[in-house]
Order: sequence, then C-alpha cells, then structure tokens
Amino acid sequence: MTIRVIVVDDQAMVRAGFAALLSAQADIDVVGEAPDGRQGVALARSVHPDVVLMDVRMPELDGLSAAREILDPPPGVLHRPKVLMLTTFDIDDYVYEALRAGASGFLLKDAPPADLISAVRVVAAGEALLAPSVTRRLIADFVHRRPAPRRDPALRLNGLTPRESEVLELIARGLSNQEIAGHLVVAEQTVKTHIGRVLAKLDLRDRAQAVVFAYEAGVVRPGDGG
Repeated sequence: MTIRVIVVDDQAMVRAGFAALLSAQADIDVVGEAPDGRQGVALARSVHPDVVLMDVRMPELDGLSAAREILDPPPGVLHRPKVLMLTTFDIDDYVYEALRAGASGFLLKDAPPADLISAVRVVAAGEALLAPSVTRRLIADFVHRRPAPRRDPALRLNGLTPRESEVLELIARGLSNQEIAGHLVVAEQTVKTHIGRVLAKLDLRDRAQAVVFAYEAGVVRPGDGG
C-alpha cells in the first residue's frame, strides 16, 4: 500500500528536497506541499494524507498549532493523519508540546535521508518515532522542568494490570517491541496486545503519548535508567 504524504515547510528548497526524496520511493507518494501551517491544515483536510511532515516554526500558523488542529479536528472531520514534526533543534519547546498534542514523533532536518524515509514508514505503520535517545531525554527534561500533568494521571493507572503497568514503563524507557518481548520473555505479538490494551485503557493515541503520560504519572522519572 502506498503511503500518502504532504510536506509542510516555509522553506521552498526544503519542501522540494523532501518531496523529491520521498517521491523516489516506490511505496511513498507525495500528494501535496504547503508553505505554512494554515495552508498545511487545509491541505491535510482536502487530500487526506497518511503522514504529514510538519515543520515546527512557520509563519501564519506554527507547526504546533497546525498539528493540534489536524489531530483534534472539529466535528465532522473524520480523517486524522499521523504527524511527524521536523525541527532544526534537538531540544525545542515545541517538540514536547507537539507530542502531548498527539504528534507521532519528531525528526531533525539534518538527519540522513535514509532516516527520513524510515521515519515516514514507521509513523505510517502506526508506531511512534521514539527510538532515538534524544527523544527520551527531551521528554524527560521537559516533564522535569515544566510539569503539566493531566487530570489525576496516576489514578488512571489503577485500571492497568501489573503486566500492563510494566509494559508502560518499558515503553517509556524507549524499548522497542522486540526489546520488551526479550525483557519479559514473551512473544512480540503478546507485547503488541499488551500495548494495545494500555493505549485503550488510558485513552492514548500511540506510543508517543504513552511516554509522555508515563512521565507525567510518575511511572518513570527524569534520570531513571533506560
């Protein structure tokens, strides 16, 4: 199945470069480009992409606000693509807020081309781009410095079984499904089942939100191993 992508960035050369790179892949189709967040939201709602590559800092409407509009659309708008944030900074206030808003992760603009292609495929498949250690450090750093807890997040943990709580902790430490399976000595499919139940019980969209929630609820804390 072809992955439909739009590129939202205020720099024309960046948009063109990303579009050309992704279009060269047999399984990726770039179906549109936009120069700012406002046009990006409109484009996403008109062409229904699977993945939106969204620059963080743009005129008219910044990437964070645009991501929020795309991921929390008004009544009647049913399509919600995955959003992958693009930034030139590895530590950026907007990134943590974007993850809380429901973005599936972020990627540095100077990442190797292969990383961009892989990121689009990972996000389109429903996973969150959380493997790089910089992402875990960023989330831990912002939760530590600017805690913004959800409503009684710790209380929501009461609905999880001990094994589901353990899986949530391992997700928050940045382990992949395969690594979690090895740690718990279970099949990878069993891990996927546990993760699905965790997300459903906590009303979370994906692994990115699960990591943020785990820090906010105190399941893991900045400075913990992982």
